[in-house]
Amino acid sequence: MNDDRVDADAALVGDGRPLVDVRAPVEFAQGALPGAVNLPLMNDDERHQVGVAYKNHGQKAAIELGETLVSGTLKAARVNAWRDYLAAYPDALIYCFRGGLRSRIVQQWLWDAGLSAPRIDGGWKAMRQRLCQRVDAAAEQPMLVVSGLTGCAKTVLINRLANSVDLEGLARHKGSAFGRMPEPPPSQIDFEHALSKRLMSLPGPLVLEDESRRVGSVNVPLTFWEAMEQAPRIRVEMPLDWRLDQLQKDYIVDLERAHCERFGEEEGWQRMQQQLGNALLRLKKRLGSARLGRLQRLQALAFSAHEQGDRQAHEAWLAPLLTEYYDPLYRYHLARKQEAGLQEYHVGDWASCLEAAQQWQAEHDPAR
Repeated sequence: MNDDRVDADAALVGDGRPLVDVRAPVEFAQGALPGAVNLPLMNDDERHQVGVAYKNHGQKAAIELGETLVSGTLKAARVNAWRDYLAAYPDALIYCFRGGLRSRIVQQWLWDAGLSAPRIDGGWKAMRQRLCQRVDAAAEQPMLVVSGLTGCAKTVLINRLANSVDLEGLARHKGSAFGRMPEPPPSQIDFEHALSKRLMSLPGPLVLEDESRRVGSVNVPLTFWEAMEQAPRIRVEMPLDWRLDQLQKDYIVDLERAHCERFGEEEGWQRMQQQLGNALLRLKKRLGSARLGRLQRLQALAFSAHEQGDRQAHEAWLAPLLTEYYDPLYRYHLARKQEAGLQEYHVGDWASCLEAAQQWQAEHDPAR
């Protein structure tokens, strides 16, 4: 048998090495290595049965049951799936949870079929450890955080910079209660792994958008987020009309397009309305019943006007949402941070903040 192994190294992910995850689909869904394809040795039910046999009767009985469950045409089909992938990606690596029994069995079956593929020593668990170490190490890199009121196009600003980390993009969520995207969010593990992969290409200073620790359905790793909280800030200040135009693009135009592309025109439009309506409901405790009811009525009128081609009608509920809820909330948290000694590198309009971020990047570029 060919027992080729490679060391668990985060660079395998950073370099985009093709990866075959032979764990069960349920394990893959909980979190995989970035870019990996799931071609499992056993499906979820088979894995469960083998696990019960291992617990009750030991490893030998579990292996024997596994060989019985995955045999004949089923085994041939799985070997063919691995063979097809290796034909397209001959430098692919195999991994299971710990780089042990399952990946060794896959190697053996491939070897019996005249093929060989290295497995990652230590498997998914060792690779995850390396990826998490990269995120923790990034907390020591220089950071600049871009802050500002809702609608100041902070995400657009940081994405103009080569050294930015778009946490909202990685979380598939645009921030705030209204930022859910139609694509399903990543698992916590997949988010952390995607963040690690992004950081591998950024050894120097980092620029990020100001975020709470929770972004959509995931949490920013604690050590990394604490470093963000201590980093100097750039604060973008733009007038209300400018910000409403930006929200119109983010929460109405882009959101409608994303839903319709995923679900089709009719269903996408219905889902978009439902999402924005539910987003208001999630703010009920903070808005209060009277204010919520008023905003719901304005939102319903805006949807009716939208159907007639008037997207600008959404300003009727977006404007008070900003001035009565998001803006006071932001200013409250800003005042608390200023009392705690917040470092503000620059405060100004969008263009001047972009220029200041570029200047900060140049000042902290280790290549200079």
